[in-house]
Amino acid sequence: MSAQKLFITGGSGYVGRNLIRHFVARNWPVVALARSAAAADIVAGLGAEPVDGELFSSDLAERMAGCTMLVHAAADTNHGYGGAEQVRINVGGTCKVLEAAEAAGVTRAVCLSTESVLLDGRPLVNANETHPYPKRPAGSYSRSKGGAERLALSMNAPGFAVIAIRPRFVWGRDDTTALPHLVAALRSGQFAWIEGGRYLTSTTHIANLCAGVDLALSRGRGGQAYFITDGAPVMFRTLVTDLLKTQGLSVPDKTVPRALLRVMALAGEGLATMSSGRVRLPITLQEFATSAVEVSLDITKAQNELGYAPVMTMSAGLAEMRAGGV
Repeated sequence: MSAQKLFITGGSGYVGRNLIRHFVARNWPVVALARSAAAADIVAGLGAEPVDGELFSSDLAERMAGCTMLVHAAADTNHGYGGAEQVRINVGGTCKVLEAAEAAGVTRAVCLSTESVLLDGRPLVNANETHPYPKRPAGSYSRSKGGAERLALSMNAPGFAVIAIRPRFVWGRDDTTALPHLVAALRSGQFAWIEGGRYLTSTTHIANLCAGVDLALSRGRGGQAYFITDGAPVMFRTLVTDLLKTQGLSVPDKTVPRALLRVMALAGEGLATMSSGRVRLPITLQEFATSAVEVSLDITKAQNELGYAPVMTMSAGLAEMRAGGV
């Protein structure tokens, strides 16, 4: 595909920054929404054009003028009690962005979704895109992102292709999300393995996510969702140990029983709901569903329809982090 003018939301975030780097390196003109002067500086420093505004700006379509492609990466990723505000950002914001994009003449849009749209606290084993949405999502993040994904795919129309990409456990260079939380938990003494951490997880290196988004923009079928991962799942304990080693940190062997943690998570969910988030136990059901059970994904659909293959191996990604830090 020849270079298209691309509009990105969430450009100053972890995924957004790396998307800008990826497409600027391919000589695509990139415009990114910036909510603050600090965000605009980050976007400009990466070689994109910052435009002032936010997801609900009334003139958003005007700010997208001339863009033919959209990547919607902005989201509220809170894994605690998200409530109405998380729904407003994730569902309402997605609606506003896509409405503006269609009005601006954008022809293809990729929405950054997540495997969390399928989580309910039970293991998810080798799931593909036919797996149904859960009747009771794990928490506000799963619920709001599931609502956003369903809404986005329903807005697919002739001349306006909307595609959803579902990564799992995004990691790698420049990580300001998962790894800092792990480091903070370790340094505070709150880190513990759940049932020894000996269960599988799929992962998505940031370079592989960017490659998947690129392919989805050019080859994705409108109205469809695609899992994008690093390929074969790995043991959760091995992944986390290796990530923390890149920061010169070793992990203690402390373990907590999964059954006890699930009871705490369910109790915490109820207390958080009743108190509108004022009361919180050490773990939420959303956090439990994300990190305490197997979550492994089948990427056959992305391989067959997008021609997707990982561009970064686990070993190369870890070596990159050891060399450059976070």
